[in-house]
Amino acid sequence: MVSIVSAEYVENYKIHVTFNNNENGIIDLKEAIYHDSRPIFKELIDTRKFSQFEVDFDTIVWDNGIDLAPEYLFDLLKQSQYVM
Repeated sequence: MVSIVSAEYVENYKIHVTFNNNENGIIDLKEAIYHDSRPIFKELIDTRKFSQFEVDFDTIVWDNGIDLAPEYLFDLLKQSQYVM
């Protein structure tokens, strides 16, 4: 099972993540934020709010209660051009 061990805001909706299997890279969450119609996601369109996340429960969480499954984030990383 993958989990996030560290995450750092890069810019816009991009986050550099490192997983417990040592894979790391930049994930762009713009599509996820803009295409989810739930109001809780709309709050994160503001990049100031988006950038205020922390790693907890083995994934990324925001103060408004959003957390994204680490497996989902790992899949995004694998699809990304930013894999390191």
